[in-house]
Amino acid sequence: MTMREQSYYALASLMDGPLHGYAIIRRAEELSGGRVRMAAGTLYAALDRLSTEGLVGVVDEEVVNGRARRYYDLTDAGVTALRAEADRMVEAARVVTERPARRLRAVKPA
Repeated sequence: MTMREQSYYALASLMDGPLHGYAIIRRAEELSGGRVRMAAGTLYAALDRLSTEGLVGVVDEEVVNGRARRYYDLTDAGVTALRAEADRMVEAARVVTERPARRLRAVKPA
C-alpha cells in the first residue's frame, strides 16, 4: 500500500524522537523542502489515522497556555512502515534512474 506524502513526512519528522503537533508540521515542511504544508486539522486527522494503524503513539502530554499538548512518537510498526515506504520509493525511482533515456522519434508521414 502506498503511503500518502503527508503521512510519510509526518512519520519521517518523528525519526529523531517525539514531537508535538506544531513541531511535526514545521519539521515535515522542512524535510520536504517546503512541498508538504499541513494545516493543523489535516495533521491531527493524519495522526489519528496513524495512531489507529499503530504507527504512532502519544508518549507525553503537557498543558501549555491552558491547552493540552501531546507528543507523538513512532512505534516499532511505524519505523517498519516508514522504511518499507522509503524502500518502495527507491525501487520506483530505479525504473527511471537506472534506464538510459531514450526519446521516441516522431514518425514522419510518407
